[in-house]
Amino acid sequence: MKKFNLTILGLAFLLFSACNKETTADKSRVTNYPLITVVGDNVVFVPQGGTYTDPGVSATENGAEIEVTTTASGAYRGGSSLDLSKADCYDVTYTATNADGFDGSSERRVYVVETGDMVNSIAGLYTSTIVRNGDPKFSNLEYVLVWKNDDGTYEFSCGFGGYYEIGTGYGLGYKSGGCVVTATSIPLNTYSITDFSNDGFGGAITDAKLTADPVTKTLNLTCEWSYGYSFDVELTQVAL
Repeated sequence: MKKFNLTILGLAFLLFSACNKETTADKSRVTNYPLITVVGDNVVFVPQGGTYTDPGVSATENGAEIEVTTTASGAYRGGSSLDLSKADCYDVTYTATNADGFDGSSERRVYVVETGDMVNSIAGLYTSTIVRNGDPKFSNLEYVLVWKNDDGTYEFSCGFGGYYEIGTGYGLGYKSGGCVVTATSIPLNTYSITDFSNDGFGGAITDAKLTADPVTKTLNLTCEWSYGYSFDVELTQVAL
């Protein structure tokens, strides 16, 4: 009986040793993840057509500097680079990889902004205050972009003023994109607006109306959603 018990113990020890070698072979017991430090502001504003120099970023692994890769993407108008000729919200991502193949990343947000005078152009960067079905919901949300398309129309990053995208925190997938405005006369507040939809929930958004006030630097956009909601959005232009 004692010999049998010793045999079992010996087999168990060999099995444990084999498993231990298999799971730890050629692997570090401790990995130091990349530590990324973004220099300067996390949110930057650049006039369209202006110049921008990235303030920089550093990455270290256990105190030693390692290489950083930088990428950028446009949130509303697409593109895989930071394009200073195109108004958009760009997410600049810095990524570093440690010796064990683990990534670390940090981001900086860069707004490229076309700013109109509200007489000849309504383009700009705006904060948003939203009333839904007569009930005040959000105020001073940051930010809604309005840009001028190549065909002369204007487009809003969100026709709900960022209600779901920013206010409720649902994110970019719930913006109400496709709100395109043809300005017959900005001083006379004569516009036509295409019907659009919410990217996440769907539904038709119709009866959109727009007025611009060059004195207060505000836009007022109202619309009806087929789910039984009406939106009254006041956008206040941000001076850069």
